Amino acid sequence: QVQPVESGGGLVQAGGSLRLSCIVSGRTFGNYAMGWFRQGPGKEREFVAAISGLSASTFYADFVKGRFTASRDIVKNTIYLQMHSLKPEDTAVYYCAARDYLPISRISSDYRYWGQGTQVTVSS
Repeated sequence: QVQPVESGGGLVQAGGSLRLSCIVSGRTFGNYAMGWFRQGPGKEREFVAAISGLSASTFYADFVKGRFTASRDIVKNTIYLQMHSLKPEDTAVYYCAARDYLPISRISSDYRYWGQGTQVTVSS
């Protein structure tokens, strides 16, 4: 059973930083892509970032470019989302998701396995 589990959310002031982690159990890190999505209050779930488990190539939503960085640790079967310059509009539940395939994607339906989410709240 493949299961992503997120951690690292919390309350932070605007301009602050947080690092989210997602450990994936049930499979060996490698030939598949991982993604970060978020869902704010009253909003649809949206793509944040994606990373290839093999090459570590990344892709970001325009609204996080230059502020968020996705990375992965193959040994630890873990991906990270380092978030800087946080804004109140970044407040959301952040989800980690895993594909069955290598190409990174911004489409949520391309991801088969989802974590339970971790809350990020940015105060103004």
